[in-house]
Amino acid sequence: MADRNVTPIRGPIKLSLVILAVVVIAVLGVSATSFFVVDQTEQAVVLTLGKFDRIAEAGLHFKLPLGIQMNYNVKTKVVQTAQFGFRTAQAGVVTQYDSRAYPEESTMLTGDLNIVDVEWIIQYRIDDPKAWLFNVEDRDKTIRDISQSVINLLVGDRTILDVMGAQRTDIEIAATQMMNNSFDQYGLGVDVIAVRLQNIVPPAGVQAAFEDVNKAIQDMNRLINEGKEAYNKEIPKATGEADRIVQVARGYAAERVNKANGDVARFNAVYDEYRKAPDVTRDRLYYEMMEEIFSTQDAVELIDSELSNFIPIKNFGTQTGGQK
Repeated sequence: MADRNVTPIRGPIKLSLVILAVVVIAVLGVSATSFFVVDQTEQAVVLTLGKFDRIAEAGLHFKLPLGIQMNYNVKTKVVQTAQFGFRTAQAGVVTQYDSRAYPEESTMLTGDLNIVDVEWIIQYRIDDPKAWLFNVEDRDKTIRDISQSVINLLVGDRTILDVMGAQRTDIEIAATQMMNNSFDQYGLGVDVIAVRLQNIVPPAGVQAAFEDVNKAIQDMNRLINEGKEAYNKEIPKATGEADRIVQVARGYAAERVNKANGDVARFNAVYDEYRKAPDVTRDRLYYEMMEEIFSTQDAVELIDSELSNFIPIKNFGTQTGGQK
C-alpha cells in the first residue's frame, strides 16, 4: 500500500527558464556597468582597458560595460584644505579645535636661532584629474612634505619677530608661489590657492621669557615714538621762530640799506647844489635846520631866559600885563 505522505518528485527545470534568467542577469549587469554619473563638483577620468581615454564633465555618461571601461571621479571644483600643526574635528555641524600638539610639523628654527611653533593651512584645488590620479603615488604625503619644507625654509630665513608680525603676509605669498612651483615640477595636478599662517608662538618652555622680551621691545618702540612726537612738536616751532627772526633781520637790513641809500642820494643832491652855489646852499641849509628846530615850541630850550642876547624876531608867548 503506497504511502500518501511522500512528496512526488518534480520534473527538471526547463532550459528556457535558465536561459532567460542568464539573459536577465547579463542585461542588468551590462546596464549597471554601462552608465556613470559625474557630479557638478567633479570631473571623471575614463580608462579603456587600463589606458587613459577621456575626461568626462558633469552629467550622465555612457561607457563600455563589464569593466572594459572604468571611470574615476575626481573633485576638481572643491577647494580642499590641509592643516599643519593642528587639526579640526567635525562634531555634527560644529568645528572643534583639536588640542593635541603636532610638534613634528610646527616646531621650527628661525633665522636668529629662536625656536617657534608655527601652525598653518593650505587651500588647494585639483586642476588636472589625470595627473592627480596617475603621476604621484602618495599624493597627500607629497603635499604635506612639500608644504612643510617650504614653510621651514621661509621661517628659517627670517627673525622670530618678522615671522610673528612684520613679514607674515610676505611669507604667505611666497609660500603659495613656491608650493605651486614644486607641485608643477612633480606633475601633481593641483593648484594652491592660498597659504594662511595661524598661531605663531614660542614653545611653552620659553613663552614667559619671550613675552618679557616682547614687552621690552614694545616699551622701547613706545618711548621712541614719544620722542619722535616731541621732536615733531618742538622742531617745527623752533624752525618757525628762527624763520621769523631771520625775516625780521632781513627786513631791518633792507630798511637800513634803503635809508642809507636815501641819505647818500640826498647828500649827493645837496652837494651838487652846493658846488653850483655854495653861499645860497649854505644859507638854505641853515634856514632849514632852524625851521626844523623851532617847528614846535616844546622843542625849543632857551639858554638865555632873560632874552638879553637874543633878537626878538619870533613871538615866544604872551608877557605879563598884555606885553609881547
